[in-house]
Amino acid sequence: MKKVKSLVLAGLLAVAPALGMNGHALAQDNAVAAAPAADNAAAPAESANAAAPVAEAAPAATVAAPPRMKPTEGVGMPKPGEFTLQEQFTSTGHTARWLHDVMLLPLIFAISIFVLILMIYAMWKFRRSANPIPSKTAHNTMIEVIWTVLPVVILLVVAVPSIGLLADQYKPAPKDAVVVKVTGYQWYWGYEYPDNGIPEFVSNMLPEDKAKANGEPYLLAPDNRLVLPAGRPIKLIITGADVIHAFAVPSLWVKMDAVPGRLNEKSFTIDKPGVYYGQCSELCGARHGFMPIAIEALPPAQFDQWVLSQGGKPAGAAAAEKTADAAPAAPAADKKI
Repeated sequence: MKKVKSLVLAGLLAVAPALGMNGHALAQDNAVAAAPAADNAAAPAESANAAAPVAEAAPAATVAAPPRMKPTEGVGMPKPGEFTLQEQFTSTGHTARWLHDVMLLPLIFAISIFVLILMIYAMWKFRRSANPIPSKTAHNTMIEVIWTVLPVVILLVVAVPSIGLLADQYKPAPKDAVVVKVTGYQWYWGYEYPDNGIPEFVSNMLPEDKAKANGEPYLLAPDNRLVLPAGRPIKLIITGADVIHAFAVPSLWVKMDAVPGRLNEKSFTIDKPGVYYGQCSELCGARHGFMPIAIEALPPAQFDQWVLSQGGKPAGAAAAEKTADAAPAAPAADKKI
């Protein structure tokens, strides 16, 4: 009997672990089978939660861009038969044109006429037939003082407004300026508005038929213009992607090289709304002459409308968001015990 009991106990001990494992596996199978049902039950709730942010993030009505501004003949572009600087629409441009037209040109004209008269007088007065015996005068102190002092005075008079103009041209832009990154490519321009959240778009020259259909000058009209506000300070960050280009708009007194690997800055304020044309003015390759620039200066309200139409943020909204991001987090309130 003892041997029988020992054999029965040994058999039970051998079978028990197998039964336990089968029970555990059965429990796992039941859990796996129950999981899809639970997932299916939770799916509608999760779908609703996932759809909620999408609905919140969906934009409201799309803002329409303002109509494309028509250029004015002779404004912001060359005029037929023009021999002086273009009419200027920035403060530095007004100073530069005044310096050119009122000071430098009359001064150059006067000096040229004076030197011509002196040459004619000397040729007539001291010709061989009238002076068979040449003069042996070697020095004249008064004349030497005059021709030394007078040019110095003239240069000083010219230097004062010239140095002021140079300082104004490189004056840093204020903090609230509209920032645009300008990139020169072979052979087109790219414009990006980092503060307004507008990604880069490119500007290529329009074919002749499309330019004429738009009422724009051929070789100066691009498909996409650089849109800027009139009456607000502007800061252009100018660079090149491949070779050296130059961003130049004569009627705004703007010219700055676009150098690969370097960021050059140009700041200015446009006086009045309008369309102002320019071109690349640095020999940059085979299609250098086909890189036109057109700046469309809009009234501030229309510029904000254009920014919204491009999916960007106007200056006020962008500044408020920057301020909110930069503000320190408020300290947590002390808990009362």
